[in-house]
Amino acid sequence: MGEFARCSAIASAALERWPHALVHFVLSRHAPYVSRTPFPVTLLPSSATFHPAAVIELMRAWLPNVVIFDNAGRSVQLRAAHRLGASIVFISSRRRQRRRAFRLSWMRLIDEHWIAYPKLIAGDLGLMERLKLELLRRPVVRYLDVIMARGTTSRGMAASAAGPDAAADSGVAVDGWVAADGEVVVIPGGGTGHPGAEGAAAQFLAAARSLAAAGFATIFVGPTDGIAPSAGIGVGVGMGMGMGMGSAGLRCVASVAQTELAALMRGARLVIANGGSTLLQAIACGAPCVAAPIAGDQRARIRRCAAAGVAVEAAPRATDLEAKARALLEDEPARAALARRAAQLELADGIGVALAALENLAHRS
Repeated sequence: MGEFARCSAIASAALERWPHALVHFVLSRHAPYVSRTPFPVTLLPSSATFHPAAVIELMRAWLPNVVIFDNAGRSVQLRAAHRLGASIVFISSRRRQRRRAFRLSWMRLIDEHWIAYPKLIAGDLGLMERLKLELLRRPVVRYLDVIMARGTTSRGMAASAAGPDAAADSGVAVDGWVAADGEVVVIPGGGTGHPGAEGAAAQFLAAARSLAAAGFATIFVGPTDGIAPSAGIGVGVGMGMGMGMGSAGLRCVASVAQTELAALMRGARLVIANGGSTLLQAIACGAPCVAAPIAGDQRARIRRCAAAGVAVEAAPRATDLEAKARALLEDEPARAALARRAAQLELADGIGVALAALENLAHRS
């Protein structure tokens, strides 16, 4: 899901800047977001990585100027794109994929290597990486920092000592209802269950229910367990509490547009998220964060954010998520400190970085 959300945001911004550009996605037909893909798409029986022949045939028929491989791809696919004259962008968000991109054979093919996270999380270039770049003088390496859908402004870049409860303009409309500022936003993320964390979404949902029952107005964005994620439906929790806009309670939606999600996070009193891209987006929005890993590579990211004082680490269990969240909700100075330190990171706009790179590649083609 993270790869799709990132590429979707980049593609949307590219089309906004270059309206006559053509964009095509290659996705697994089983991906849960396929029905919401707003771009022409070729669907494969599983990940494109496992179908090199189909991907190569598509490239031969379509002759793209630029091919972006996000955490995926095989050598034969990269070589085919190179033979066709396409510029190649590889995005890595995990150490394993980063190591692959720094193999000499791949470096000779890749024009741009975008590291999906800021140096705080991904780490600076190592000695061997720098030596290889000096030897080959390619590819160009860029850090995307944080990808935010266009139409949203990072509150984190301009957060002040006013703290995380500083109100946004007027809330945000989500599927026909208006989310009020100062709510708790719970986003488990993940398009599918990760090994060892298949029930993570249910744990996040249980924590959201408990927080709502304790009187904190809460919005859950993600798959629900026994609660229909319907537009405009608020689910009261405990003692038959009402769901007027000023009432505490739980609202559930299966998904929202990225611009709406960013607006929710900007106005949130607290965000509970996983350790993927959503965590970085929340930090960039200046939202105090509690984060729990739902995949093996996320624990290290969360701990780096916690060490920098911009997030609080929790276990992916409802009881711990609720406990860490309540501790922050009842400690305004601690939440304000998280927001202040988030602003001090000065995370770059990854969309702007990507568009500048694509423009350079277009001039070369």
